[in-house]
Amino acid sequence: MPEIKEYVDIVGQSVIDELYIFARHLQGKTIQNINSTPVGGGVAEILTRMVPLLRQLEIDARWDVIKGNERFFSITKSMHNALHGAAENISADDLEYFTQVNRENAAEINFVGDIVFVHDPQPIILIERKQELGKKWIWRCHIDFTEPDPNVMSFLKNYIEQYDAAVFSAPSFSRKLAIPQVLISPSIDPLSDKNRELTDHEIETVLNRFNLDRSRPIVTQISRFDYLKDPVGVIQVFKLIKRYADCQLVLAGGGATDDPEGAKVLEEVNAAAADDPDIHVIFLPPSSDIEINALQRASAVVMQKSLKEGFGLTVAEALWKGRPVIASAVGGIPLQITHKYSGILTYSIEGTAYYLKQLLNDPEYAEKLGANGREHIRNNFLITRHIRDYLMLFISLYHDEDMIYLG
Repeated sequence: MPEIKEYVDIVGQSVIDELYIFARHLQGKTIQNINSTPVGGGVAEILTRMVPLLRQLEIDARWDVIKGNERFFSITKSMHNALHGAAENISADDLEYFTQVNRENAAEINFVGDIVFVHDPQPIILIERKQELGKKWIWRCHIDFTEPDPNVMSFLKNYIEQYDAAVFSAPSFSRKLAIPQVLISPSIDPLSDKNRELTDHEIETVLNRFNLDRSRPIVTQISRFDYLKDPVGVIQVFKLIKRYADCQLVLAGGGATDDPEGAKVLEEVNAAAADDPDIHVIFLPPSSDIEINALQRASAVVMQKSLKEGFGLTVAEALWKGRPVIASAVGGIPLQITHKYSGILTYSIEGTAYYLKQLLNDPEYAEKLGANGREHIRNNFLITRHIRDYLMLFISLYHDEDMIYLG
């Protein structure tokens, strides 16, 4: 883990000095993060980087993970899909079981935080301990709340409104709530193995391992094997443009311990890829940061064809590496891409194919998009900005008049 002073060369000394100033206002306070998985997905990735940096700022930051069995995580996956607008059959018995598992976790967790920071719906009912324990409680929503299923939203709203504040990643996710709502977008760590500079040898080693030909353009999507990431749609795009461009497609990613659908999606992706030697489907374990970094850096174009998206950190990762990105205009992705300036936003398979063909045939334009995208990420979506926003939120909990409302 890098020392916080190592970020000075990227963001400037004044940014780091500001973090120390804010952190001094939280001396003696414990920040306790709670989520549903220690590995896989953006939440775990962010906490893995952020908690040690908060400790370097002399803040007592903790991280706990709730427990659940296969049934619990199957229910939470259905809730996740429903909040993204999908039709899901979630019964009263399912919600009762979801509540029961939360209460079991609430009885086991040692709530040591002065601020309890609960991430996403899986552990949301832990808030029931607030009346007994006191403390400050924040609920952080990392998913796309644009069109949530009204029944699931109604169920969750009863708990969300017991928190002191709710945090969303994009303005379009805000709901009508009786508590303050705060806009804080996620971030990437430029010094992590997934985002740091790599040597040509490191990149070449990864490409050779996966039998990729660097002399031919590589188009890549990095994401969990999840229906909402639409990997089969990416294959359809590739098949449309393949006759116009001699290129290769990489679909690389893994799963999360709280996502039981990943294996089925991976099976469908392999079936769609069939025997095309130019489509490389790569399942990556959680420790594959160097591999992801190398695949993105070697790509002529990076795609993120999500159907729904909480934020889409893979977009920020690719832009940080100066790669041109084509992504769906959903969730938090439009915060990262200004169409035709720092990337390309699309709405359909045909539109995605049109722009992919354009970028592959015009490398100079693609390079300009990547350069503009890198500067946009530097200015808005690095972990130092993320930490600053969280510190300001934590401080504001003790000064209600300073709370920043969202939309």
